[in-house]
Amino acid sequence: CIRDRDMRGVLMKELTYFNGEFVEPGAKCVSLDDRGYCFGDGVYEVTRVFDGRCFAFSYHQDRLYRSMRFMDIPVKMRPEDLQELHEIMIEQSGITDGYIYLQITRGVEPRHHAYDRSKLEPTMYMYIRPIKEDLSKLGEGVKAISLPDERWLNVDIKTLNLIPNILAQTKAEKKFAYSAVLFRDDICTEGATSNVFAVKDGICYTHPANNLILKGITRQLVVTRVAPTAGVSVIEKEFDREFVENADELFFTDTIGGIIPITTYDRKPVGNGEVGPVAAKLRAGYEKLLAEGLA
Repeated sequence: CIRDRDMRGVLMKELTYFNGEFVEPGAKCVSLDDRGYCFGDGVYEVTRVFDGRCFAFSYHQDRLYRSMRFMDIPVKMRPEDLQELHEIMIEQSGITDGYIYLQITRGVEPRHHAYDRSKLEPTMYMYIRPIKEDLSKLGEGVKAISLPDERWLNVDIKTLNLIPNILAQTKAEKKFAYSAVLFRDDICTEGATSNVFAVKDGICYTHPANNLILKGITRQLVVTRVAPTAGVSVIEKEFDREFVENADELFFTDTIGGIIPITTYDRKPVGNGEVGPVAAKLRAGYEKLLAEGLA
């Protein structure tokens, strides 16, 4: 295991789990005939670990099982056992601030597009890693660019098929941007790796949670818990490129970074080029919720 110490000097170790046992990180245990390797035929989740606890685990678990039902991948682990496995990884790793990656593929068989559900056993892979970067810097604002949304029509399912996201994120980083804001037929959908909110006259707007966006967990918490507590109105409706360009504020939301203000968009300042009051208020509210914990 890879070992390190956190800021308190506590020993941490990165753990990897594969099909019922802990293995060394980087161990060669995945078959070349695994459908995840051949087709990207699987689903995944990333859960935030904060203060030694999984944050919003039930939300991630519900989304995972929904994705598996859509993909026709059988659920082999009970919800309570999956939660216990996450807790064991946190306890044994000593990691109190990090994330757990979970991936489930359809299983192993000779490469063929169609599958026989009765002959396949899902492959399950997990690891826990510490967060080493200073996430507080994201609160100071980031740069974003606009790109076309070239993904398939069921991005609400969290599958391993992320090539359009990968290409968009790479283009953004090559232009020294944090990420990209995506547009489908001139309608803003979400970011390359996150959801997007636009603020106009103190009101937040975000794309409806349909098949054209991933129903992000942080997005859900902003809409249902953080914004109402902060007295901020949120409207889930489509908005176009012009609306984005004229927004008072823009921000991304994702599991690791939380609420991430966008201060530069397509090389132009958003608003006055500084973190806006709505994004700042929501980020503070989200960090409070993170500290309080949420099952």
